[in-house]
Amino acid sequence: MKFGAFDHMDQGELGLGDQYEERLRLIEAYEKSGWFHAFHLAEHHGSPIGLAPSPAIFLASIAQRTTTLRFGPMVFCLAGYHPYRLYEEICMLDHISGGRLELGIGRGASPIELSFLGIADLETANAMYAESFDVLMRAFEGGQLNFAGAHYTFDKVPIVMRPVQEPHPPFWYGISSPDTTVWAAKHRVNLLTGLKAAGARAIHDRYQAEWAKAGNDPHEFPFFGSNKHIVIADTDAEALALARPAYEMYTENTGLLWKQRNIPQAWVADFDTALAGGLIFAGSPRTVRDTLAKFIEESGINYLAARVAFGNLTFEQSMQSLELLTSKVFPDLAELTPAAS
Repeated sequence: MKFGAFDHMDQGELGLGDQYEERLRLIEAYEKSGWFHAFHLAEHHGSPIGLAPSPAIFLASIAQRTTTLRFGPMVFCLAGYHPYRLYEEICMLDHISGGRLELGIGRGASPIELSFLGIADLETANAMYAESFDVLMRAFEGGQLNFAGAHYTFDKVPIVMRPVQEPHPPFWYGISSPDTTVWAAKHRVNLLTGLKAAGARAIHDRYQAEWAKAGNDPHEFPFFGSNKHIVIADTDAEALALARPAYEMYTENTGLLWKQRNIPQAWVADFDTALAGGLIFAGSPRTVRDTLAKFIEESGINYLAARVAFGNLTFEQSMQSLELLTSKVFPDLAELTPAAS
């Protein structure tokens, strides 16, 4: 098992500048602990669920506050970017960090937020995402960029910059359907899912099969991970008292745009349901260790992206979870091998 950190940068109770600074201090602590492979940051627009709508700006700050921790967007919403400019920003981030960028890419999950960027519908977003990815792949080849599509056209455009990591930084993708593993295996993509254990296991097993079918080395199977809210305190009661209002605030932020437009959302809003379903883990170190170990065994993940900062949790409360997680939970989980399907 390997470990990472995930953050939506959802709205809390601090001013925005203070929130950014406290997150950067927390990220410094991730690196100092020595347990974290990478930090992953979500992208959202016009919503309190994500106050880092330009992930590259915040990631550039991380590059200056850390020296070894890897980091990246989870994900850059490709439909909202001009792909040539995004390619150049990817190269900048990889060089600023000395080759530590982890490149999450995707369409963008919310049609409401995509509409704020002038994208009319998901069909258009899917087409723009597909073209943008093709443009990026061609740009990573170097030389001149030539491409003719419905949304983007490039004619002998020079590729001046190259990333540190050749031919490109490692790809990540947020996944909810096993069918996407066909594409992921072709491009050797690391995957992250927020599904319950059974749904994650279905994706894991399909990905292993598609990985082999694509002729990839089984010893090079990429990260297949899950991102989880985690709150730890000395006792179960203390942790639950912190986690419940924090999750409720996070959930209110998550569903606000959907509620305003009377659109149903699949997100589990009830705290107790989310706790029972393995969407959030809260308790003493022993409780969290045992419940996470069960999830790892059932889901097949080999990468756990912990989210210890969300909702109204204070910096001190997030640091408490982090310290207990790295001293009393991760050491036991690190040796786990997911059960075979």
